[in-house]
Order: sequence, then C-alpha cells, then structure tokens
Amino acid sequence: MRRTLEYLAARWVLGSLRVVPCAEHVARFYIKLLDLAIPKLRRVAYRNLELALPGLAMADRRRIVDGSFRNLARILVSISRFHRIGKSNVGQYIHYEGFQHFRAAKERGKGVLFATAHLGNWELSAFAHALMAEPMHVVVRPLDNARVDQMVEALRAASGNTIYSKRDFVRGIVRALHRNEAVGILIDQNVALGEGIFINFFDRKACVSTSFAKLANRTGAAMIPGFALWSETERRFVLKFCPPILPTGDDAADTRTIHAQLESVIREHPDQWLWMHRRWKTRPPGEPGLYD
Repeated sequence: MRRTLEYLAARWVLGSLRVVPCAEHVARFYIKLLDLAIPKLRRVAYRNLELALPGLAMADRRRIVDGSFRNLARILVSISRFHRIGKSNVGQYIHYEGFQHFRAAKERGKGVLFATAHLGNWELSAFAHALMAEPMHVVVRPLDNARVDQMVEALRAASGNTIYSKRDFVRGIVRALHRNEAVGILIDQNVALGEGIFINFFDRKACVSTSFAKLANRTGAAMIPGFALWSETERRFVLKFCPPILPTGDDAADTRTIHAQLESVIREHPDQWLWMHRRWKTRPPGEPGLYD
C-alpha cells in the first residue's frame, strides 16, 4: 500500500506540474512539504555544511540549504516537461558552455566519460545532451519503489538515452566506450567501506568509488566533468563541460583529480548541490561517525 501511494503521489506531482500555471511555485510547495515531512533531510544538510564549510555563518548555511531545496523544485519542473522538450525548443531550457571539450574528447575515438554529480539539474543535462548533440548512456541507481523507478526511467530514456542500473552496467558501458560513445555517471555519493578509497573532499576524508577512473583506464576514454548549472540571469540552465582529463593509469590519482574538480564547482555553486545526502557517512576504521 505504501509503495502504491508513493507511485500515485509521484504521478500526481508530475502530472499537476505539467498543467498548472506558475509551475515552479507549485513545485516549491511540494518540496516544502517534503522538507516538513522528512526533517532529517534538512538536519543532514546543515551537518554537511558544518563539516564542509565550517566557517560559514548560520544565515549563510540556511541560505544554501534553502537554495538546495529550490534546486530540487527546478528539477521537478524540468522532469514534468520532458514530454514537451524536443530539438526545436531545448535551447529555451539549457545551452552549452565548453562544448569544444566534448568535441575534442570525441576526436580521440575512445569514448567519453562524463563525471557528473547531484549538482544543478543532473536529470536535464543527460536528457538535453541527447537532443543537442547525441544520445548517451546513463548509469543510475534504481529507485526503491519499482513502479516509480519504471516511470522515471521511461522519462529519462525519452530523448534517446540508454539507461543502465548501477547493479549491472560495466559490460554495456565498456562496449559503448569502444564505439566512441558517451557515458554519464554520478560520482558524488558515499560508498561502503571496502567498496572505495578515502580521499580528501572539502578537507574531510570521504569514501569514494574508483569505478569511474577504472573504466577510463581500462578503455582509454577521456573524462569530462559536466554539470547543468542554473543561471538566474538567463533563467535557464548552462550545461558546462570542463576540459578533458586523460587517464593516467593510476585509478586513485585519477579519482582524486576528478573529485577535486567536482569540489571546486560545488564551492562556486553551493546552493545547487544535494547537501541532504550523508556524504561523509563511511569513516576510516576506528574513527567515530560524523552523523547522529
């Protein structure tokens, strides 16, 4: 019953945002309800800011957390409009900055690995890239609710992208890279002890997966940090591609390089990162936890 209610709620939210005027204001109302219903999200966000940016005043932390919730509202609106976004009008929602970096990586002929994160509009970035350039392959973690996951996966694939589950993606991704195609992977989530390595992320030890760098070193694919960031002046997103990072053969070093780039972009746009995730949950052996 709970999963059915979750599915119906998700259908209602996306369906209503397709038809109501001032959809962004309505989406903010829905996200506010989420904020109130699950207060743990805001508590985790404040704790993460305390860990990552300890010098911030409380007012600045509140501004960043509020902005992070507003960013979720913008993502909701974007997803609700996927059915009406096509090649002829995608530029109203997003445009490129640094597309030459993608072109240069493609010219190498070994595929492109997009290192992205829960920063800006990660859903729109992959959806729009398929319309503005070419379809790509996207690796995602399946949602806990199978019916909601099926609905969201259909929306993600509507522009021509191929969706892979994080549970079983390596073989298909390697084949795609050998065909000189592009693959997008979210790299900013905590992983369990034994599944990754510890690196410095915002001057805190964070457990990160090396799978992304391993793929690059196995295939020779160029790694491009890419993020769809909201521009308040333009009132649309900017899909920013950073210069390609070529694999060195050292998985750990390449992982640190990619996350250093990610951290620098988050510092520039802190209110667009998903601070609600317990990013520093896994601790080195013997070190106490950082969350209640």
